[in-house]
Amino acid sequence: MAQTGYAIPVQQALRFFNTTTSVFTEDDAEFAPITSLFTVAQHIAHVAQTIEWFMAGGFGEQDFDLNFAEHEQTVRRVTTLAEARTWLDKAVADADAVLQEQTAETMLAPLPDGPVMGGEPHAAIVGAIVEHTAHHRGALAVYARLRGKVPPMPYSD
Repeated sequence: MAQTGYAIPVQQALRFFNTTTSVFTEDDAEFAPITSLFTVAQHIAHVAQTIEWFMAGGFGEQDFDLNFAEHEQTVRRVTTLAEARTWLDKAVADADAVLQEQTAETMLAPLPDGPVMGGEPHAAIVGAIVEHTAHHRGALAVYARLRGKVPPMPYSD
């Protein structure tokens, strides 16, 4: 099957995310402004997990898993940037593989009725991934500033 462009926005979101978060080192992995918030590593893990969640719910054989307490517990176990970044890279690669195979007909077909994007076209999953990733990129830019670091502009080389 011919490749499609549906994965391009997700790849671009990862590139922007990685540029902004490139200022972090393992010394920053467990930083959070207050203890109840995700750490730097956990933010990255949460982005990875959410990409997997959107892809499973939108293109998998299951509905969206709404057990958010369990999802949070999984993310809270991540303590290193290496682990979080590996997870994120895998989530994007897996999403890329699925999105590359989608037809226009599938992407325009509505998602099943339900509490998450019910009735929206499957293509809306891509936008949701991009928006969610951007949200956490912004949060991590603030974390970087709190650590005395200046995150680079994500849209340039």
